[in-house]
Formats: sequence, C-alpha cells, structure tokens
Amino acid sequence: MDMINTKGHEFKAPLIRDSFDRRAVQFQNRFFELFKKIGIHEDDVNVPLQPIAYKRGRASVSFYIEGQHLYYSYSRLRKYVENLAVVFKVMELEVNSILNKAKTVEAFITDFFEDEKVEDQRKAARKLLGVEEDCNDMELISQNYKKMAKEHHPDVAGGSQEKFKEVNTAHKTLKRELA
Repeated sequence: MDMINTKGHEFKAPLIRDSFDRRAVQFQNRFFELFKKIGIHEDDVNVPLQPIAYKRGRASVSFYIEGQHLYYSYSRLRKYVENLAVVFKVMELEVNSILNKAKTVEAFITDFFEDEKVEDQRKAARKLLGVEEDCNDMELISQNYKKMAKEHHPDVAGGSQEKFKEVNTAHKTLKRELA
C-alpha cells in the first residue's frame, strides 16, 4: 500500500471502495468532533463537500482559532473522499499532538495559517507558471519556475524585477501547498 508523506506525517494512503458520499459526510462530522477537543466551535469550521465524492477533487478544511484563519488541503489521490481522509488524518495527528502537549497551539497556527483567498492565489500561481489548474507535480512546477526565473531575472537583458518577484511568489505559494 502507498504511503502518504505530508506536513511532517507519514501514514498509509486511504483506500475507500464504496459509500463515497456517505463517508465524506462522516468525515465532515468527524472534523467537528475533532476540533471540539481543542475548543473550536462547529460554526468556525468549514469542510466543503463535493457533490460526487468518488470523483477527483481537492479536499480541504478551513477553520478559525484565536482569531486566525487556518487552512489545509490535499488533492494528490484519485478520489475526493480519499483526499478528505488524508486531510482528516493530518488534522487528527496535529490535534492529538496539541492534546499530548507535543505541540503548542501557536506552532499549530503557524503551520496552518493561510490567507482566506488562498485558493484564488494558488489558481493564479498555476496559471502564471504555465501549468494546469489541477497540477500537483512539484517537479513540473519547479521546472517552469526555474525557466521563468531565468527569463525574468533583473540581471539579464530584458529582465524585470517585478515579474521576477511574481514568479518567485507563485512558486512559494505552490511549494507551501504541495510540501
């Protein structure tokens, strides 16, 4: 079975074979129960569900803690519901590390803090770097980034510091998502 390695955690990739939509709703409810353990109210948690959970799609959770917007998403697996299972597993491991005092709430906030417009930023970054809207291939993204960074570097003829900064920011945005 494949292993998932994300956000410093390694675990077996989930394999969900049936009842996809029902399982997605179950994960959504499990998020509410999980976050309740660290004092996050259900009204401060958003787990958007896709209408058809067996199709490919990015799963995400966004929530507020201590006035900060936190966000995590995953989209590397074939089914939305499997991606949602990965997001839940990461959050479960992180919440347990807070409860076990292995991690502080402040460190948790730092690890998952995101601008509320993060999805729009990621979409724009992919477009700027010339990859498909759903591309998760960090190697391809980095390859395009390096090519564009060389082209727009301020020290080369025709380079632009402004465009160079845009390309760097786009790469950093996607690197944070896919790391």
